[in-house]
Amino acid sequence: MGKQLIYSVYVILPILLLFKAKISKKGEWNDAFSLDQSKAFQGFLAVCIMLHHIGQKTCASWLFPPTRIVHGLDLFVPIGYLFVSFFLFFNGYGAYKSFHSKPNYLKGFVKRRILPVVLALYSTTLIFFVARLLVGEKMDLKGALLYLTSVKLCNPNTWYVIVLPFFYLAFYLAFKFIKNDHLAVTAVCLFVGGYMLLGTRIDHNDYLICGQWWWNCVHMFPIGIVFAKYEKKIIPHLQKYYPIYLIVAVLALYPLYQLSCYASNVFSYYGENFFAPDKVFRRRMTLLSEMLVCIDFVFVCLLPGMKIKIGNKFLRFMGTITLEFYLIHGLFVELCDHTFAGGVPSPFPIKNVFLYVIVVFVCGVPSAILLKKFHGLILGLGGKNKNSKTNRTGKELKKVS
Repeated sequence: MGKQLIYSVYVILPILLLFKAKISKKGEWNDAFSLDQSKAFQGFLAVCIMLHHIGQKTCASWLFPPTRIVHGLDLFVPIGYLFVSFFLFFNGYGAYKSFHSKPNYLKGFVKRRILPVVLALYSTTLIFFVARLLVGEKMDLKGALLYLTSVKLCNPNTWYVIVLPFFYLAFYLAFKFIKNDHLAVTAVCLFVGGYMLLGTRIDHNDYLICGQWWWNCVHMFPIGIVFAKYEKKIIPHLQKYYPIYLIVAVLALYPLYQLSCYASNVFSYYGENFFAPDKVFRRRMTLLSEMLVCIDFVFVCLLPGMKIKIGNKFLRFMGTITLEFYLIHGLFVELCDHTFAGGVPSPFPIKNVFLYVIVVFVCGVPSAILLKKFHGLILGLGGKNKNSKTNRTGKELKKVS
């Protein structure tokens, strides 16, 4: 019975998402792209990413010995990149909307957008480094330097916060020095596209760009920018043909996902093809299939949001700590696993997967809150007015109690 309890997450998650949700009346629309709504949904997806990481530790097919496998979170194991695709879409969308709605937006852009991500990367890297030493991982000076510089990931979940500052920097430079909006957008798209082409040329390794998750959903960053640019044309069109787009997007999701699995099995990213003469072509064919399912996944998330307004205290709260929770919860995933990330036995292994989930969440949330406060103090971002929020058009939103 204890093993079966983990399946309750499939009931708990919809409740967390839809509690106090409101459905718009006929002829009325909810702003699915508002800051309030998008952050609430990102808070929900942060929990899903936690389940993805725990699923990889408890029921992934590659676990050895197979007797370690405890089923329950199997659905989450292969789809972490889809969850991150939603974040990347709004990273691009939010940057473009803010640039066009806030005077002098690029002034202080590095401090507001880039430094918080870099600081979060290295503060959690240091925490993981100390944890690795405490659990008994042996490392020489070279290994320690590789970890501390994040050339080799000390915190195994940091790929997203390594690539995101480069995308933000590309956005900053493009819109600062290219005055033509179309050309600036094109420049960012080319930069991300170039990164993807580079990534597909690099074999799996122990260092940067070490696997397909480093590049199989990053196209959503420029897609978010392009969507924001043409939003005034796209949204009325979506509203006009809403039932068609909603039905097609939902029905296409599973076939597109299966197509990506088929492409991965046929073409393969992995070791058996590292010496194949067409290995780059193989990766890019698989990448193409995963690009399609990422796009569809994001719109399957957004289209219902045009009619359903989500947002309860839990989602709003999680939406304020998504970055910190994303980075720190993995520490507790590793501490409670069979082995820590470096191969040393974990000090607090938990066999009951549901209890494992509860412990990671209960430890991860307060740790994320402390990290956010710490980062705010260092960057001088802790003194903002907390009584109101602004949306991406610069209009004030009422305080949410």
